[in-house]
Amino acid sequence: MSPTAPRTYHLPAGSAADGPYALAIDPERAGWGYSSLRVLDLPAGGEHAWETGDSEWIVLPLSGACTVAVGSASSESNDGNDSGELFTLHGRESVFSGVTDFAYLPRDAHARITSAAGGRFALTGARCERALPARYGPAADVAVELRGSGACSRQVNNFAAAGAFACDRLIAVEVLTPGGNWSSYPPHKHDEYRPGQESELEEIYYFEVAAAHGTPGLGYQRVTPSGPGKETDVLAEVRTGDAVLIPDGWHGPSIAAPGHDLYYLNVMAGPGAERAWLIRDHPEHAWLRDTWPSTPVDPRLPLYAAPHADGTGSATPPPGEAR
Repeated sequence: MSPTAPRTYHLPAGSAADGPYALAIDPERAGWGYSSLRVLDLPAGGEHAWETGDSEWIVLPLSGACTVAVGSASSESNDGNDSGELFTLHGRESVFSGVTDFAYLPRDAHARITSAAGGRFALTGARCERALPARYGPAADVAVELRGSGACSRQVNNFAAAGAFACDRLIAVEVLTPGGNWSSYPPHKHDEYRPGQESELEEIYYFEVAAAHGTPGLGYQRVTPSGPGKETDVLAEVRTGDAVLIPDGWHGPSIAAPGHDLYYLNVMAGPGAERAWLIRDHPEHAWLRDTWPSTPVDPRLPLYAAPHADGTGSATPPPGEAR
């Protein structure tokens, strides 16, 4: 993006591809300081290696399984194996079929993904200062929450939410919205620091939409300006593979077309000393929360639950947050 070009917030599938990545968003491309997202498609037997650089990363299978190797940036051996940690991710068939396990990779490391059967993998990243240990995140440990009620019901998979999984700056969650419902509603923002009230966080939305009756689905994403100097304005029709950048602004609703469940992956990071997701609701729409206790959660939820070690699943009650 040239310095004189207008900022582009909606990135249709394929428009931000780069080399091996179907989607490649880094701070330079987004015009901000911290958040990154890459989507990697691997064929059967495929592999991909990269340096984590100044960012921490989570490898999250969108479809398929993989093995992730991580070592120091200078540890790659001549035979293609990496000294250090090795994580086997069982993955899932699709984002609509189940919670997945994942792998956390520290900054200043060498990483390699291999996939025997092939698949699609999200690399969620954030520039950071601390090099935390590489770790495996089991699917059974992912907290699945139901939020909102009625037509605002949605499911949130808190695999790397603040307080759920330790990172330096990265915050990432998955949201599933049944067809016909609105999520990210009421509209909310997190674009300025207000102690105890609001965090300053950049955000990426990556979308996938469930097909129905052989027809690809679609959804809609809205972002409106939140004040002087914060002028992000988006009304986008989104389809599988699209992304929306949210440097600031009231964001929501995210709307799922009837008959087509909507998935989005949220990646957030910012400059705050505390890793926290604190939001402010749009004052014209915040009243909606007061209606939720008297309305049942959409009975289609959960679309699936996080598995326990014994193979059963669970979902926690709705906490009433906005995402």
